Amino acid sequence: MIDLSTHRNLIVRQVFEVAEWFGFETRNKYEILDEHKTPVAYAAEQQKGFFGWLLRQFLGHWRSFDIHIYNSQRQLSMTAHHPFRFIFQRLEVKDNMGRYLGCIQQRFSLISKRFDVQNARGMVVMEVASPIWRIWTFEFFHGSQVVAAIRKKWSGVFSEMFTDRDNFLVEFNDPTLSTDEKQLVLAAAIFVDLKYFENKAGK
Repeated sequence: MIDLSTHRNLIVRQVFEVAEWFGFETRNKYEILDEHKTPVAYAAEQQKGFFGWLLRQFLGHWRSFDIHIYNSQRQLSMTAHHPFRFIFQRLEVKDNMGRYLGCIQQRFSLISKRFDVQNARGMVVMEVASPIWRIWTFEFFHGSQVVAAIRKKWSGVFSEMFTDRDNFLVEFNDPTLSTDEKQLVLAAAIFVDLKYFENKAGK
C-alpha cells in the first residue's frame, strides 16, 4: 500500500518517452512524488506490445486500458481499469488485494468537465468540476466544500508542444479524507491526464 496519510500534496509527473517527439503515443508511465520531490509511487499502463500500440494511436482515451500503481518499493498497491467507451467514460479502482474501492464516472456537461467519484457501494462521495475559465483545475466537492483538487502544471514550452509530458499537483485539502478516498483522488489524476490531456484525446 501507498501511505497517503502523511501527504497533503502529491505531484504526478508523466515520464517522457522519446517516441513522443515523433508524434507516436507510447505506453503511459508516471512518477508520483511528495512535496520534497521524493518518489513515493509509480504508475504504468499495462497494455504492451503492438496491439496496445495500435489502440493508443487510433482509439486514444476511448480504448480499454489498465493502470497499475506501485509503491516506492515497486510493490503493487492499486489497479485501475478503463473499459472501452465512447461516452460517459469510467475508471474503476481496486486495491492490491482486488478489493473494489470505487470509480471515477464522467457526467454529462455541455461546457465544463464534470465527473463523480463513487465509493465501493456506488454512492457519490465527491463531485468534480473544471469550469471553462479554469480548464487546468479540477476541484473535488463534498457538498459546497472543496476537499481535494488536481491542478495541471506548466511543463515547459518544448514538453507542451512536442510531447504528452504532463505534471499534476494533487491536493488533499480535507484532513478527514479516508485512505480509500485519497486513493480515488490519486487515480483521478491519471484519469484526468488520459481523458483530457493525452495527445489523442480530441482536446
